[in-house]
Amino acid sequence: MASHRKSRPSGTRAAGIRTPALATAALTSMALFSQTAEAAPSGDGKPSLEEVEKKVDALYRQAESATEKYNAAEERTGKQRRQVDTLLDDVARRTDRLNKAREELGSFAAAQYRTGASVPDTATFLLADSPQDYFDQDQLMSRLTSRQKDAVDDYVTQQSATMKKRQEATRSLETLTETQDDLKTAKTTVQTKLASARELLSRLTAAEKARLAAIEKQQQEAADRKAAELAKQQAAAADQETSSSAASGSPSSGTSGSSSSGTSGGSSSAYATKAAKAIAFARAQIGKPYVWGATGPGSCDCSGLSQAAWKAAGVSLPRTTYDQVNAGTTVSLADAQPGDLVFFYGDVSHVGIYIGNGMMIHAPKPGAYVREESIYYGGESIIHSVVRPA
Repeated sequence: MASHRKSRPSGTRAAGIRTPALATAALTSMALFSQTAEAAPSGDGKPSLEEVEKKVDALYRQAESATEKYNAAEERTGKQRRQVDTLLDDVARRTDRLNKAREELGSFAAAQYRTGASVPDTATFLLADSPQDYFDQDQLMSRLTSRQKDAVDDYVTQQSATMKKRQEATRSLETLTETQDDLKTAKTTVQTKLASARELLSRLTAAEKARLAAIEKQQQEAADRKAAELAKQQAAAADQETSSSAASGSPSSGTSGSSSSGTSGGSSSAYATKAAKAIAFARAQIGKPYVWGATGPGSCDCSGLSQAAWKAAGVSLPRTTYDQVNAGTTVSLADAQPGDLVFFYGDVSHVGIYIGNGMMIHAPKPGAYVREESIYYGGESIIHSVVRPA
């Protein structure tokens, strides 16, 4: 990204993105089908189901990672275009003032021509590459009135300022062009990866698709069980906090994780109010399609959804997952509260909005729709961090 971007967070987990439902299920549930874990290509040269699944998984991860790069380049392009427009407007205003200064000097030259005084000197000045050098000559300076001298000074000042602004605008246009090239590259990468993934999946037989669907179902059940375990742990922690607060006589915020995050009961209540608005917005988007680079209202990608949801709550978030992960306070998974953002993979290329009980609302992947799902949809190892944005 450009220099204004925050640095991407580092992580020890494997880089990647959210895979398509069937491909993710196959990857995370291979142990359920140990007889194929070491599967080799078929005798006819056709890739095995496991090989296809791994390839599709990799393609979708690369596609979503490229999507975030596209989002970042698009954001930079918008900012740079506005900067260029401002500079060009400034150059236009300065050019207008320069022309007026030149016209005033021209009127002096015309007057001198009519009176027959100093025509060669004035004409030479108007044609000179460096007017100030010419004015340093005593013979011309002695012929200038105070008003003429002011006009000359204004002309030289306007000429210098206009030249600087033109140079600045030229540099900004060059930077804008580079960013637009990045945008095109990211867009091409996304389209290529998605087309390759679709082509691989289209080659699967009905039996292979049914087998992957069975794996997906078992993987989803395992993720739901894991979410239920987290919900029980958070409920137990909340009950313990309430009991401790009652024993000490201090008020309890009544929200799991608030004590460890360092917020008071009042600020926790304020956050809960905003989070409820963000979640309500996200829930209203369920069923809308994932479209890479989209921010609504009819479709969105993962970071577009989280940005729009928190905007509905009055909180401004950056456009990309790379920047959103730094736009708040990091908390532990055990302390996650509804409204928190859950980030995935080592390259932080996916995000969901936590809604409690180990569940989230997110825009999963191309070809899927915004939905509610366990934060363990791809296993616990892909969870990168949890961030409280307000």
